[in-house]
Amino acid sequence: MGRRVLVVLAAVVVALIGVVAVVLYAKGADARAVADQQPQTVYIAEKLVPAGTTAAEAVATGLIVPTEVAAKGLPLGALSTVDDATGKLLAMTDIAPGEFVAASRFGTTPLGTKAIQVPDGQVAISIALSDPARVGTFVSPGSHIVIYDTFDPVVAAASASEPKAGATATKQTRVLLDDVLVIAVGTTSLTPPAAADGQAPAAATGALVTVALPPELAAKLVHGIQTGTLYAGLRGTDTKTNLAQIVSDATLFGK
Repeated sequence: MGRRVLVVLAAVVVALIGVVAVVLYAKGADARAVADQQPQTVYIAEKLVPAGTTAAEAVATGLIVPTEVAAKGLPLGALSTVDDATGKLLAMTDIAPGEFVAASRFGTTPLGTKAIQVPDGQVAISIALSDPARVGTFVSPGSHIVIYDTFDPVVAAASASEPKAGATATKQTRVLLDDVLVIAVGTTSLTPPAAADGQAPAAATGALVTVALPPELAAKLVHGIQTGTLYAGLRGTDTKTNLAQIVSDATLFGK
């Protein structure tokens, strides 16, 4: 009888140990499942992040936004925080919209310079303008400008016997293009004209202003660059220009 009791007690103990083991395993599995599903914050690119953009700027302008994903699906090396240290880092290359942002995409030096974005169906043309001819430093990418052209008009022949046919009249200034989108401004040193007395002229400063135009207007601008002197003005809201106006020495002080 005593042996039977011992066997029963042993069986009960083994059963209890088994139950405890199963309960502990189940709790551990639940804990692991909860840990796998626990949301973690990572950053995803909402819009294109150009190379050279700081992480702090990307967050401030909404180029990258925080989102929560399950820990199990957390991308390896994903950017999870943008603090004082990481906020100063620069995007090494462009980051496309929809990408999970990896911390390795930011560093101290961009790998390359981002190409300008030329609108579909248009052509980018660069103009070398002095500082006054580009409104000082106030023209920037996204600005809209008016381009004036000062040129020597050719006098049309009155007849086959006209002795002065082909001669040039006084200089004229007209609006060449009345609304031009600036897509880039690159600083450069303009080559100053040679001085008549042989002395070295003072250095001139200026910039290349790159604009986007439809092909037919781009051809007009290229011709103006080759034949005249160009000057730009910064457009205001609802500015209306008179494309027919001609200003010359004779009309400068006229009504």
